[in-house]
Order: sequence, then structure tokens, then C-alpha cells
Amino acid sequence: MRYTPEHKQATRERILVAAESLFRKEGFAGASVERVMRAAGLTVGGFYAHFQSKDVLLGESLRAFFQRQHERWLGGLEELRGSEWLSHFARRYLNHHVRDNMETGCILPSVLSDLTRGTPESREAFAEGLESLVAEIGSRVSGEGGVTARKRALATLALLFGAMTLARVTKPLPLSDEILEAARAFLLTEGGPGDLALAPARKKAR
Repeated sequence: MRYTPEHKQATRERILVAAESLFRKEGFAGASVERVMRAAGLTVGGFYAHFQSKDVLLGESLRAFFQRQHERWLGGLEELRGSEWLSHFARRYLNHHVRDNMETGCILPSVLSDLTRGTPESREAFAEGLESLVAEIGSRVSGEGGVTARKRALATLALLFGAMTLARVTKPLPLSDEILEAARAFLLTEGGPGDLALAPARKKAR
């Protein structure tokens, strides 16, 4: 039976949704091709009509995740700049829902260690999503004292994703909440990224 391009695309999306959910819950190793296809309501034999390998599937899952999360993380913040923008962005990510909800929370803490051993293609997919976020943050915050806006953006994302990974690892210990609170506080405290974002405005006011 020959399927229409629309049917093939819809099937591919079903596989991506199922894969992202399993990657988030079980990591790369726990999300076998068989389990992904079963979760998508499909037979294992149909997998390779859409993806060459599980590594390719991980890369495409990451691309789909970043595209979907763009609006969730950044939507409605277009008019904000500096620490006000950073405060909203950080709170949207560093919270209990993202930490606790393994259905819709962030996939990155579950797969980052796997990516260090992954294929160049899967790492490239992650880097593309990261670069998109870096560009967005860099356009909203300022650099100073040898720290460019890009460096500030990269450090911010390293703190966000690192803090969420540690918070997941230490859940349900009280330390988990402390990590989220500490990361939020550091981002907006004097000398942190949010403080640097306001530095040019402070200079003008002097």
C-alpha cells in the first residue's frame, strides 16, 4: 500500500512525540526503537522508513523539542530587555513543573550525558537549538568588562540546564529546591547575568 506524503509526515510526527516522551523518562538507553514504535502504536519494521538510526531519531527529537519550546520559553517577552527579560525567562525554566513533569518538562537533563557519546549529527542538532537560544538571549542582554553578550548568554544557559539537571538528580531531597532557588537568585543578583544586563543603563544614569 502506498501512503500519501501527508500520511507519512503524520506518522513521522507520531514517532517523534513518542520518542521525546521516552527519551525524557528513560534517557537514550532506555528508549529502544521497539519501545518507541510501540508507544507510537506502530510496528518496529516501519521505523527505518522514517529514520536511519536511533541516533538520528534523537537528533530530530531535539530539533522538534527546541522548535516547540521556543514559544513556551520566549513567547510574550519580545518587548522586554535586560534583567526584566532574564527574570521572566529564568522563572519559566527554573521551576518545579519543568523539574517534576516528565511528560512535558525539559528533555535535556535526560539526554545531555548521552550526547557526549552520541553521533556528530545528534550533537549538531543540539548545537543548532542551543545557538538559537544564545542568539535570542544575546539580543536581550548586554556585555561588559570583557564578557560579551554571547558569552553571557552561553553562561546563562549553562547555569539553567546544569541547575535543572542537578535538581532532577537530587529530587526529592530539599537540596533540589535549594538548587533551583539558588540558580534563580544568582541570575538576578548583583554581579550576576541580570545585573550585567542593566550595566549600560546604570552608566547612562550616572
